[in-house]
Amino acid sequence: MSAEVFELIVSESAEGTRADKWLAGQLPELSRSRIEALISEGKVLLNGGAVKKSARLKAGDAVHFELPEPEPLDVKPQDIPIEIVYEDEQLLVVNKPKGMVVHPAPGNPDGTLVNALLFHCGRRLSSINGVIRPGIVHRIDKLTSGLLMVAKTDEAHRCLAAQIKDHSFTREYRAVVCGSFDPPSGTVDAPIGRSRYDRKKMCVTEQNSKPAVTHYETLERYAGYSLVRFTLETGRTHQIRVHSAYKGHPVLGDEVYGRAYKNLDGQCLHAKKVGFVHPNGEYMEFDSPLPDYFEQVLKDMRK
Repeated sequence: MSAEVFELIVSESAEGTRADKWLAGQLPELSRSRIEALISEGKVLLNGGAVKKSARLKAGDAVHFELPEPEPLDVKPQDIPIEIVYEDEQLLVVNKPKGMVVHPAPGNPDGTLVNALLFHCGRRLSSINGVIRPGIVHRIDKLTSGLLMVAKTDEAHRCLAAQIKDHSFTREYRAVVCGSFDPPSGTVDAPIGRSRYDRKKMCVTEQNSKPAVTHYETLERYAGYSLVRFTLETGRTHQIRVHSAYKGHPVLGDEVYGRAYKNLDGQCLHAKKVGFVHPNGEYMEFDSPLPDYFEQVLKDMRK
């Protein structure tokens, strides 16, 4: 796997920031010394030319940099309790709690769902996604709760991945959003790509993007907020969160695309339902009740 290459445009809010400090904000998984090494090695360019770490950036500057391939992680089984909704010899369905990372990464080397799955399943997980993401067919964000399918065999992995690719896999979410959609139900069809200003964020854009389609239906309205059912036709990174913010109704508590909310760690978003055709040809569907944190938010809203 080669290094990832990014070109970002410096925003007005970053005007005057030192190049090394700005880059540290874009690459939080790297140490300051590693960032300084990237600059000295010429892997960071400012408007096409070399840059010093002390250079002050201007709004509109184009910063090009290479994100080095991460060091291989030694993923170990860990005895972490997980809620298994369904399991057979081919696959399992897990109800992931809010706050759990799905697979290891430089910033989260352990304590993940994959560590827990390796303890529960041993090495009986599909190998298609490599040693870092064994069995992982699709993901949900750390601060999103809900249902995930996990493949034990490569056959199951290919079967499930094909359904995701042709949009025949059912994915239904619940979210509390700020404000109310108008009309109360409809479809957001807007391509999503990585932000030119912040590599950690996605956005609606025509540049280097992929088609993204989200269906929504308002279920309840409160004073300034709404409970919404979202159904995904595609599965882009942060898709519901990006589309909701794009329409002016960010998911409650989403600190990346909206703002924090009292006593809520991250967004109020739950993957409630998954449906798929099992490798044996049987259609299967699973529904997860709203978790306690979500129910408490609704209780507060209904007051």
